[in-house]
Amino acid sequence: MTDCHLYEGDGTRPIEEENVRVLYENRRVQFPDELGLWRREIEDEEARRQAAGEPHHWNNPRFAVESLVVSRTHTAEEPQVTLSFLDADYYDYLTTSINLDRRLANGSTLRRQYLQDRDPLDAPAWMFCSFGVNVAVETGKDGKMLFSRRSAKVAGPNASRWNSSANEGAAANHDLSAAGEVSLHAIARRALREELAVQSSDRTDLELLGFGLDLRNNQWAAFFRAVLGDLSEEELRFRWSRGIEDKWEHDEYAFVPADPESALGFIHRTDAWTPCAPALFYLALVRGAVRAEGGDTAARLRVDEAERAVLGGDRTGAG
Repeated sequence: MTDCHLYEGDGTRPIEEENVRVLYENRRVQFPDELGLWRREIEDEEARRQAAGEPHHWNNPRFAVESLVVSRTHTAEEPQVTLSFLDADYYDYLTTSINLDRRLANGSTLRRQYLQDRDPLDAPAWMFCSFGVNVAVETGKDGKMLFSRRSAKVAGPNASRWNSSANEGAAANHDLSAAGEVSLHAIARRALREELAVQSSDRTDLELLGFGLDLRNNQWAAFFRAVLGDLSEEELRFRWSRGIEDKWEHDEYAFVPADPESALGFIHRTDAWTPCAPALFYLALVRGAVRAEGGDTAARLRVDEAERAVLGGDRTGAG
């Protein structure tokens, strides 16, 4: 059980790149006055740390999610997704993400007032000041699934937790084109390059599998599966030994055979996961099983069977 709500996607089919539309409006998200004070507290504290030469979190442009609409194409009924983004920044994200349970002047909390026993889609855009793109990676040469543990140095509530193979928050300074367009697939490729040293020249089979909402931290996420056709664990680790753009974001990696029983066994044996990572890897395993059976969606049941075997083995060992 995790704090992830799967909003769209079951892993059996991808959401094609041409069926994803991101609408961007150059309008800054606006906090209520009380939250504006919280944001200034964060800004002042980070400025103090920087001036003192202490580790600090720099601010960068982000997007606030105004809406996420899912529909289907007219004939084939393939999934279509429309995302609407506004301007925000990293300190905006921290203002809500680390303060969801902080007491408001009215005695309530952000979680109680906007999320608890409510449809989270009805929450205002300033409650969603970050959009994460998460990628589950498999090596094509030796069939390994890659799990990454976030460093204790990263900001936010997911530090030191096991997470997706690579992930990036959508950022205006990186991901907004001169024409005002945003591509989730391009963000996924950036995550692979910056965090795993996977280059554009590497043969990569990249599919968008779904969308989820991290209910614990109130953050939207896109879920991708990437199969690196020409790379192995050994070759990736060799590259990392020669430097990675964002090496500091992770402090441990685990390569596990990409069959469902091995991968799910690692997930169930390992503590401290981010809320959405287990759901991401489950979808990736389902997609791998379906593709291995030539598109037969019933292959997803083999992943569930593998999980039952893992859980049964855990119970036997515990007894």
